[in-house]
Amino acid sequence: MNKINGYTEEEATGLIEYIYSGKNAGKTLSYLFETYGKAHSRAKGSVRNYYYALLKKQDDERVKKMLEGKNLHAGTVTPFTEEETDEMLKSIFRERAKGCSVRRAIFLAAGGDEKKMLRMQNKYRNLMKKQPERLEKAAREAGMPPQSEFLQKRLEREIDALYERIAEGLRRENEELRAELEKLRGTHGE
Repeated sequence: MNKINGYTEEEATGLIEYIYSGKNAGKTLSYLFETYGKAHSRAKGSVRNYYYALLKKQDDERVKKMLEGKNLHAGTVTPFTEEETDEMLKSIFRERAKGCSVRRAIFLAAGGDEKKMLRMQNKYRNLMKKQPERLEKAAREAGMPPQSEFLQKRLEREIDALYERIAEGLRRENEELRAELEKLRGTHGE
């Protein structure tokens, strides 16, 4: 069986045709990756990665033939410079210091530009995994407590709120039991 990066030629051709038709119908790539993945028992991310790998394989005559006349292309990936990364983190943590969620902070830092927001979100996630100390430093510089301290305080608030809810429930139950006891005493005393 003749394969291209793990897919058979037929599967690769099918994916290209599916993407081409879907894009012409106005569907987003994200939607197409997801629906193709579900239909073929593949993960959305796996389909996406395979699609982009195919687009980069222009030196393979089979792939060239599949893509011919389809005008499918991958945008160039522009990596963040160190300065851009630092500025992005400052912007995000300034918003976080005001109480915004990470997602909201990234949205605001991106100025509402969805592509920029996605790019920033991916960079932020990458930094969380690979350079958490860089995030901690940026958070401190923005006046936020270190992530571990921040999470500790959040956990303490959640525990306090839980105790409060439990205590409130017990207070109500206690009042109901007292009222019931008073009723019983009242009917028993007659």
